[in-house]
Amino acid sequence: MSKQTLSFQAEVAQLLHLVTHSLYSNPDIFLRELVSNASDACDKLRFEALNNAALFEDAPNLEVRVAFDREARTVTITDNGIGMSAQEAIDHLGTIAKSGTKDFMSRLSGDQKQDAQLIGQFGVGFYSGFIVADKIIVESRRAGLPAAEGVRWTSGGTGDFEVETIERPARGTSVILHLRDDASDYLDRWKLKSIIGKYSDHISLPILMQKEEWDAEKSEQVLKDEWEAVNSANALWARSKKEVSDEQYAEFYRNLSYDSQAPLAWSHNRVEGSTEYTQLLYIPAKAPHDLWNRDRKAGIKLYVRRVFIMDEAEALMPSYLRWVKGVVDSADLPLNVSRELLQESRDVKAIREGNTRRVLAMLEDLAKKDGVPAATEGADGVTDVVSEEEKAAAARDAGKYTAFYAEFGAVLKEGLGEDFANRDKIARLLRFASTQADGLTALADYKARMKEGQQAIYYITADNRAAARNSPQLEVFRKKGIEVLLMTDRVDEWALSFLTEFDGTPLQSVAKGAVDLGSLQDEEEKKAAEAAAETFKPVLERLKESLKDKAKDVRVTSRLVDSPACLVVEDGDYSTQLARMLKQAGQPAPEVRPILEVNAGHALVKKLEGSAHFDDLAHILFDQALLAEGGLPDDPAAYVKRVNALLA
Repeated sequence: MSKQTLSFQAEVAQLLHLVTHSLYSNPDIFLRELVSNASDACDKLRFEALNNAALFEDAPNLEVRVAFDREARTVTITDNGIGMSAQEAIDHLGTIAKSGTKDFMSRLSGDQKQDAQLIGQFGVGFYSGFIVADKIIVESRRAGLPAAEGVRWTSGGTGDFEVETIERPARGTSVILHLRDDASDYLDRWKLKSIIGKYSDHISLPILMQKEEWDAEKSEQVLKDEWEAVNSANALWARSKKEVSDEQYAEFYRNLSYDSQAPLAWSHNRVEGSTEYTQLLYIPAKAPHDLWNRDRKAGIKLYVRRVFIMDEAEALMPSYLRWVKGVVDSADLPLNVSRELLQESRDVKAIREGNTRRVLAMLEDLAKKDGVPAATEGADGVTDVVSEEEKAAAARDAGKYTAFYAEFGAVLKEGLGEDFANRDKIARLLRFASTQADGLTALADYKARMKEGQQAIYYITADNRAAARNSPQLEVFRKKGIEVLLMTDRVDEWALSFLTEFDGTPLQSVAKGAVDLGSLQDEEEKKAAEAAAETFKPVLERLKESLKDKAKDVRVTSRLVDSPACLVVEDGDYSTQLARMLKQAGQPAPEVRPILEVNAGHALVKKLEGSAHFDDLAHILFDQALLAEGGLPDDPAAYVKRVNALLA
C-alpha cells in the first residue's frame, strides 16, 4: 500500500485537545498507558498462540523495551506482541476509544472468555502520548504476516494521520514519540526507569532498558548495547500465599507505606465471583501524624491487571478505615476515560464492601487473640497444656489489638455513623474505660458484668477520663455499685447517637433524661425522692425564676449523693459538651439550655430556703455544676464576684 492520508473520526480534534490538555493530571501517565498497551499486546499474542504456536515465530520470549534518543528527541516503546495489520492500525488508531480487544473478545465463547480476562484494551490510552509528543509514529507488523506487510502510522495529533506499508522483520509494535520542547525530562534513563518502577513494576513480563555508563572522554553518560529488566515482573499479591513468607509480606508493606515499623496484621485473598479481584490489606502499627486532617488523601493502591492506576483509591475503602494500607488488583474495573478516576458501579461497591468485611474480620481476629493462654480445658474435662509453639504464637499476637485501638480506636468509632451494614460488628470492636474494669472494656464484657435487674448499659461522655470519673452524675451509680462506661474521645458524643442499643440492651447516658435505675432503685428511695420534691417545690419555683435565662428546668434529683447540683439535658437534645466542641471547631451549634438538678439533702441547697442571697446562691449552684462537667460560666467575673461576696 502506498502512503495515504486519512481523517480521524469527526470529533477527533476536540478529543485530542482534551487528552492533551485536560484528561491527565500527571504527564508521566503516558508511559504507564503505552507500557500497559504493550503488555496487553503480548497477552493477546500468548492467548492466540494457544491455538497457533506459529504466531511466536522465532521469538517466544515476550518483552517490552523502552528506549530514548537524546539527539533525535524520541522515546520509543517496543513490544513483540500480537502487532497490527495496516487495516487494524487504521481502525484502532484512527478512532478514539476504539478497542481492538473488545472486538477480539466478542468472537470468543465458552471457557475462552474466562481465559481472556487478563487481555486489556488498546484504546484511548494510546493518545496520552500526545501529552508529551507533537508527533507519534507507530510501526507494527501483525504476528503471522510476512515482513513486507508491516505498517507505519504517523500523526501530529491534529485532524488526520498517514498510513503506509513498510518492511518490518520483527513482529509487534514500536510507538515512537517525538517529544515537545517542554518534555525534555523524559530523555533521561533515571526518569523513565522511576516511572516504570512506580506504575508498571508488577507487569508480568520484563520491561527492558539499555544500561548506561560514564564516558570520560565525552564527560557524560552514554548508552551501552546491553539491556536489563527494570521491573520486578512479579506481583507479590498475584502469588500464592504459600509462596510468600512473613518477612516478604512485611518488607512489601514497608515499601508500600514508607513505614519503618512492621504491620500489626495483614490479609491476602483472591476474591472470585461476579467481581474478581485480589486484595492485600495491612493494619499499620502506628497512626500517621495527619490522620485527623480532613484534606488528607487516603486509600489503598489500585491496580488493574497488575498495572498501577492510582495511589489513593478512596472509593475502595470507607473513610473510617482510611488508615488501612494495601493493594487491590482487579481483573477489570470501570474507569473513566483517563483511567485515573474510578466510576461508581456495582463492581466498585462490591470491592469496597469486600475490603471492609476483610478489615473488620482481621480486627475481630486480633481482638480474640489479645491474650496469652496457658492451658485449655477440653470437652472431656481434661486440661490440655498449650504447646510452646502455640504459646509463642499467642504471645506474638497478645496486646496487638490494644495497641491498634490506642492508635485508631477513635477513628473506628466513626463507622457507627458511616457504615450501617457493619454497625454491630464495629460496636463489638469498640473499647471504653470503665468505673470498675482495669484498662479498656468491650460492650460485651460490660453486659456480662451487669447487675441483676439492670436494664441499660450506662455511659458518660466527658473531655477527659478524670472529668468523667469524678462527675457528680456518677454518684448514685457509684453508691449502688453500677458500672458506668467513661467515654472521653471527641467523637464519642456523635458516634453514640447512632448506637442506641447493644445486643438488645439500650445504651443510656447518665447525663441525659431523668435517672431511672428500674428495679435497682428500691421503693423507699423513690418515695423519699417524691416527698423531697414536693417539700422543696417553693424553692424550685424560685430557682426556675432566678435561672430562667440559663436553665430549661430545675428539679430535685436522686442521682446526687455528695454534690449539691448537676446539669443534665433531655433525651435527644444536644449535650453541653457536644455544643462546646462544635463551637470550638467553628461549627454552628444550637443554644443548649440544660436542666439543673439539685440534691435536696445537701447543706448548700438547704441554705437556699429563706436566704437573703438567694439569687447569688442560685447562680453559683448553676455555674459550679457547669464547671464540674468541664464547662465555663458565661460570665466568669460575675461568678467570682458572687463567690467572694458570700465568702466575705
